[in-house]
Amino acid sequence: MEKKTTFTAKETALLCINAALEKKPKDLVIMNIRQISSFADYYILMTGSSDREVQAISSIIREKMKEKGVLPLNTEGATYGKWVLLDYIDVVISIFHEPVRAFYDLERLWPDAPSMKIPDDTVKIAALDDGM
Repeated sequence: MEKKTTFTAKETALLCINAALEKKPKDLVIMNIRQISSFADYYILMTGSSDREVQAISSIIREKMKEKGVLPLNTEGATYGKWVLLDYIDVVISIFHEPVRAFYDLERLWPDAPSMKIPDDTVKIAALDDGM
């Protein structure tokens, strides 16, 4: 992708996912919530096995997006690494420590949303699935 300062929600989601994949998150899921939510088009969830891993995933996403000229509207939880929330306006990302993700089970909030699970061994994705 060429360097530009504005991206569609789909492009932003793809950039964030590929940045995160550099740190090998687990259970990465992207949900298209455009039709059922007013706060974002995409919600991305992923898991880190430790607070340090959660922080590292968060850091690489923010670093790679900053290189593209895109800063998050808000970041929450990065200090503690239990649940980091990155808000890129149309794309919201939650990075969880394993037990925290199981407790909150956010996928249940949008059971009918089109979703795409990214296998744990994925290095990079070229595009989102149809319907995403």
